[in-house]
Amino acid sequence: MAEVAPAISIFDELTFQPRLPDDHDPLADGILMAHQVAWIEDTSPLKIAKKGRRTGITYAEALDDAIIAASSQLADGDNIFYIPDTKDKGLVFVQYVAHFARIVGKELGATYEEFLFEDKKENGESKFITAWRVRFASGHMVVALSSRPENIRGLQGIVVIDEAAFHQDVAAVLDAVNALLIWGGKIRIISSHNGEDNPFNQLIKDTEAGLYDYSIHHIPFSLAVKNGLYERVCLMRGWEPTEEGFKEWLNKIIRSYGPRHEARDEELEAIPRKSSGVYLPRALVEKAQRPGIPIVQWSVAENFYLDEGRLLFGKSWLRQNIAPLLADLDPLRRSVFGQDFGRDGDLSIIIVAQEEERDHWATAFQVELRRVPFDVQQLVLFFILDRLRRFRGKLDARGNGQSHAEAAQQKYGPARIECVKATAAWYALHFPKYKSALEDGTFVLPPGEDVVSDHRLVVLHNGFPTMSEAKNKGSDGENRHGDSAIAGLLAHAATDEDEIEYGYTPISDLKDDRRPDWAPAPAGDLLFGRRRTGGLW
Repeated sequence: MAEVAPAISIFDELTFQPRLPDDHDPLADGILMAHQVAWIEDTSPLKIAKKGRRTGITYAEALDDAIIAASSQLADGDNIFYIPDTKDKGLVFVQYVAHFARIVGKELGATYEEFLFEDKKENGESKFITAWRVRFASGHMVVALSSRPENIRGLQGIVVIDEAAFHQDVAAVLDAVNALLIWGGKIRIISSHNGEDNPFNQLIKDTEAGLYDYSIHHIPFSLAVKNGLYERVCLMRGWEPTEEGFKEWLNKIIRSYGPRHEARDEELEAIPRKSSGVYLPRALVEKAQRPGIPIVQWSVAENFYLDEGRLLFGKSWLRQNIAPLLADLDPLRRSVFGQDFGRDGDLSIIIVAQEEERDHWATAFQVELRRVPFDVQQLVLFFILDRLRRFRGKLDARGNGQSHAEAAQQKYGPARIECVKATAAWYALHFPKYKSALEDGTFVLPPGEDVVSDHRLVVLHNGFPTMSEAKNKGSDGENRHGDSAIAGLLAHAATDEDEIEYGYTPISDLKDDRRPDWAPAPAGDLLFGRRRTGGLW
């Protein structure tokens, strides 16, 4: 089983800002850095921060928002709506706002609360999303939303889009916020880069070309360091700042990127990489992982396909490694699976997931096969599916996977098995849904750095998510090509299907021994003395 990924990266550990001390005053001498002051002092209706990671702009924004919300309407006070790329950031943001409200705004009772925010769509329908807020005596509030509202145009006040380049539909978010200006609202867009062709970078280019009136702040990591970032980190962490300590701190951060210079320049210096940006950030994937979910790996030699005992060996391996996992599944719950097929260069990965509660799914186990022959892979898949109940699944039917997928569909029926030949349009439809499920916890992944690195190979190309052509090294030292990301995507897409309904046809209605026209029964059911498998006679 792959090891569980560390909670935070080296970079995050070296720049991590813990919970603010009760007496922390953001306006005390030596706290705010020059670029933070410049951001707060800029009162432009439209402003953008293209920044390096952890350079303190979200901190500055939280302070500015606390002051604005504490002010009366005559003093230009207003409501603030903060829309992050992940749910956790929203909670941290309102915690900062509540702290600043008490220290700076003298709002002694200021605290944050969780509530359901009514997102009213333009067609009159509503949905409710989790949100946090801080209320002020001025009558204003700061609201942090757990996900992007469908009707951003309906928000009145100041809207802050944090890490805009990593939102599910960047272009739609940026289009929607512009309508806020009609009613005197203000827009603040804060983000590190996510590839040169990301709509966030395109907005900056268009602004620089004079097409928009955004005020642009460029805040690379090097500028933050020049402005005293190391000293602020030391202050928050209780370290003694020294010249030697500074060199060690900076060297560890730079070296944490190794030879990935493009990634380093993008994340630290706010220089978008020419290749497409990562669509599923590390923090998002790690948040969706759960310790303890089994990952079973089977790697065989190149010439194993010539071994005459390979099928017998496969059956023995399945009884030992897979049968116990299947026995632990609840037969009354709905199940789904997805398989990304590989034979020589890439892994073949099967993800089986079960519904824990309505529309909340968790991976039950993940199977990773390396160099396993075609016939043995079919043995593995059929062994699993013969023991699943109430299942649906999608299989990668491109290239070598087509024969494998067709065989499964022939055995279990098209009502249960879909052969997917993924296209750019298919990815564009399903990846955003998958990303949302990972973000809101309705699809849970197994643990491990391999799973994280697979998902980070999903990139944006021309504004749409797709798979990168890049490969990376797995924990076993061999190449991976985003295999568990595709298997997870296929399994999640299967959750989007309607549940199969089961029925029967009376014997009196059957003529000439024809196949009854009703939904498929579970594999292995006996009907009229014949074994019926997946809906086929």
